[in-house]
Parts: sequence; structure tokens; C-alpha cells
Amino acid sequence: MGKSYTLRGQRVDVLQDIDLAVAPGCVTALVGHSGSGKSTLMHILGLLTKPDTGRVDLEGRDTRGLSDGALADLRRRRLGFVFQSYNLLPQHSALRNVLLPYTGRRREAEARARGLLERVGLGDRCEHRPGELSGGEQQRVALARALVNDPPLLLADEPTGNLDTESEALLLGLFRELAEGGRGVLVVTHNQAVADAADIVHRLGRDAALSAQDETNGRSWAHSRGSREGEL
Repeated sequence: MGKSYTLRGQRVDVLQDIDLAVAPGCVTALVGHSGSGKSTLMHILGLLTKPDTGRVDLEGRDTRGLSDGALADLRRRRLGFVFQSYNLLPQHSALRNVLLPYTGRRREAEARARGLLERVGLGDRCEHRPGELSGGEQQRVALARALVNDPPLLLADEPTGNLDTESEALLLGLFRELAEGGRGVLVVTHNQAVADAADIVHRLGRDAALSAQDETNGRSWAHSRGSREGEL
């Protein structure tokens, strides 16, 4: 798949010939220099932006013909998002922030949210507001929120960018647990330590193309060329 923009009358290819699969049970890292298109690709995979060419398949379903409402429903039910800036509502408690996107049965909501906060090590912080939490704690609240609808795929955009080393290691450990539980985890990062912790590393080059490598043994998994359709 591909994506381009027009800048001062000139076409700029942000992404071209991208062929990428995010596998369940794996932590996949997407790395590249600033301006390489990492965030654009994340937005496309998250069904927030449509590619100009190719398509995104989610769990085998072609998403090209779906309405904005149907795409929003898929995002809410099947995708979890974690961002560098946490995006928590400061006036609400950690518990309330986790509950906000919940789409399940109301009588089960609070127990589920509390269980997720316990899982990320914040069972005693449920009633704290974001301003009363450290950066690492806020990011773990954001992770619990991303998991509240039990999505099979987690998309994390520079999730460790504002964290210290200890908080980063804790978050990466949680990503690993999620992958071992069968979820697909895709992490956009410029942090080599995060890439080193992944099972598969995709690198966006300056030519807007993608290469992928299994960092554990150096074997190339894929190299995008030609007109291919990306699968998620």
C-alpha cells in the first residue's frame, strides 16, 4: 500500500509498496528516522487514515469499503491504542479513564477496569487522577484503557518516549505478556532498546519503502517492492 501528500505543488511519497503483517503472539517494532512515515503508517494500520493505494485487512476482512461509522466500530472493538502523551482526561480518576471506551455490559465494567489496573500494577491507584501519578503510571493507565475492550491487536506509538528506564522496562514486560497471551503488539519507536525487545523489526527507509528483519537471527522476513497490498 502507499500514501502520498502534496507539498507546495509537489507530490511527496510518504509510503510506497508497503507490505506488512502484524502477527498474533508477537511484538513487532516499526522503526525509522524522523519523517520516514512511521506515524502515517500507524494511522493507516489503526484505520484512522486511508491509504491511497492497496488496502488494510483486519482479521482477514478487507476494510476498504467500510463506512466511517463501521471503521470507528472496528477501532473501538478490535484495536487498542497507546500514545506517547498518554491522552488521559485530567479531571477523571484512573478508573474512570480506563472505563471511558468500554463497550461491554455495564454491570461488568468497573470490575473489568479494576482488574486491568491491577494487572498493570496499579490496583492501589484506581482513584488517583493523572496529575497524582508518575509518567510511567499514567502510561500503564493508558495501556489498561487500551485493553478494556479486549482487542486482539495493540498499536503503540512511541509509548516509551516520556518514560524513565525503569518504567520503560516495565511497559515492555507488559507488552511481552500480552503477546504471549496471543495478542499482536505493534510498537512504533526510535528507541533501539524497544526494537531489541521485539520479535520482528520493520524499518522504514528514506525511500519510503519497508524492510523487515527478524532481529534474533538476522534473516530477512520481507522486503517491499512492486505493487503489494498490506495485510494487518
